[in-house]
Amino acid sequence: MTLRPLVLSVALLTALAACTGSSATAETTPATAPQAATHDKATRLDALYAQYWEEFLKLNPIQATFQGDTRYNDQLPDFLSAQYRQQTHDFNTRWLKTVKDIGSDGLDGQALISYEIFVRNAEQALESEQFPDWMLPFDQFNNIAGFAAQLGSGTSAQPFKTVKDYDDWLARGARIPGIFDTAIANMREGMKAGVVQPRALMVKVLPQFDALIKDKPEDTLFWGPITNMPKDFSAADRERLTNAYRELIGQQLMPAYRKVRAFIADEYMSKTRATPGMDALPNGKAWYAFNARNSTTTDKSPEEIHQIGLDEVARIHGEIRKVMQQVGFKGSLQDFFRFMQTDKRFSFKSEDALLAHYRALEAKINEKIPAQFSLIPKSPFEIRPVEPFRAKSAAGGEYYPPSEDGTRPGIFYVNTYDLPTRKTWDSEDLYLHEAIPGHHFQIALQQELTGLPAFRRFGGETAFAEGWGLYAESLGKDLGVYTDPYSYFGYLQNELWRAIRLVVDTGLHSKGWSREQVIKYMLDNSAESETQSTAEAERYMAIPGQALAYKIGELKIQELRHRAEQQLGDKFDIREFHAEVLKDGAVPLAVLEAKIDRWIAAKKG
Repeated sequence: MTLRPLVLSVALLTALAACTGSSATAETTPATAPQAATHDKATRLDALYAQYWEEFLKLNPIQATFQGDTRYNDQLPDFLSAQYRQQTHDFNTRWLKTVKDIGSDGLDGQALISYEIFVRNAEQALESEQFPDWMLPFDQFNNIAGFAAQLGSGTSAQPFKTVKDYDDWLARGARIPGIFDTAIANMREGMKAGVVQPRALMVKVLPQFDALIKDKPEDTLFWGPITNMPKDFSAADRERLTNAYRELIGQQLMPAYRKVRAFIADEYMSKTRATPGMDALPNGKAWYAFNARNSTTTDKSPEEIHQIGLDEVARIHGEIRKVMQQVGFKGSLQDFFRFMQTDKRFSFKSEDALLAHYRALEAKINEKIPAQFSLIPKSPFEIRPVEPFRAKSAAGGEYYPPSEDGTRPGIFYVNTYDLPTRKTWDSEDLYLHEAIPGHHFQIALQQELTGLPAFRRFGGETAFAEGWGLYAESLGKDLGVYTDPYSYFGYLQNELWRAIRLVVDTGLHSKGWSREQVIKYMLDNSAESETQSTAEAERYMAIPGQALAYKIGELKIQELRHRAEQQLGDKFDIREFHAEVLKDGAVPLAVLEAKIDRWIAAKKG
């Protein structure tokens, strides 16, 4: 990805709300009573979902900020604390009971989809509480310290347009040291319980801290809002805010960052583990199996997923051999991978050239979009380079959703770090996945579906979202790209990469594979560089199971498209199929399959 998780995502998409609703009136005739009762139940549930989301945003103010809701921009709960975890548990339990007490009998259409997703997510959130992820607050991929710096830099979701915005961050930023203290306490609990991070991850965290810690407030990312302060602020406000930010950064934030950095280096590092997989943790096998089910929205076991990965790797290798024949390459598959990595024709001359290339792709692909899509998001879209402080550990590209009010665009972040490893043949499929028609279409459209409950508009199902992103890559030829064999190889290579993820993620966390074994498998079976393979291996170590979602989701969407084409024949319309997939937002794969089957039946007449 990719779709970047919020720091507070531990509680995201999990609870449910209570409210009273009106019942059918005494005047309702017997013939219409069931229909009226069902409508009343759906109306009551919609009211519950609205109330739930209001309470959820208050409990999760960072989610509100990313959504463009400014009411809680000065708030930041200690989301790592035992008190907050209990508060979240009580919230989830209360709303789950309330909605299940109403029940699903008689619901259909969107009302039934919403109910099923709502209940499933709440139940999974409660089930997840047996696994102490709160003991693992820092890794190189999800780093609270880096997230806070982004948020306070003026380039992320936290707005810095008015004096109140600036005061909001002063209040929110002052809460960060307390959260860091809780993180340290939680990590000490983890050290006692044997729930600690792999050493290979934590050695990557220290340089991230070093890049953020500065002696002078003016040299930190947190100084960005002062540098870019609006010119219409009064002289008194400018002086007050400048002094207040200097004090916050120099006297509170930087000491807190140094404290965590010292704790990790001097106390935690010696307790980290040499093992890379989750199965080495207490109850780790069950923890990973839960992650796999949650990520894929299926009941597939790690063993089943591993075999699917092996089968897909073999199939895609066969397709790549066809490209080798087409270009007249003489040598082995591994020789071709090395050629694709090392030949200078596939390199960008500069960071500016890389960014210009992606912006040209945007214009080219947009010309062909109307032939494939009738549903197109209204939200604006931008391409930006990944910030230098996090580029070394970031993915090749990732997408940030737009705000609800449209003031912040959807952003495709392109990583320009280690430029020789960013290949021209890798660009078209990456753009299709992260930007248009991939994540930007799916996520921005979902947020614009104002008729859906907010928990669906602003939530997510990873298998659907990432499955759609990977499916979007398969549309390249229809969208005017993959016009030469090498670019088409880029698509196959990235499809191969997602198949490899099924093999190595399950290998790491359920089969005892080492970090080095995973990196070697990736290098032997794909054209990825050692830099990328290492970063990806460590990503899978940091977020076990997440990487399974892509290929499992894509395979389901491809299966459903093939089914629709076969059964509908001349009645199949690709624009209608894409609209049907996207029009309800992200849903579990079983829900997606059921609604596509209903669509096929309706089209057949």
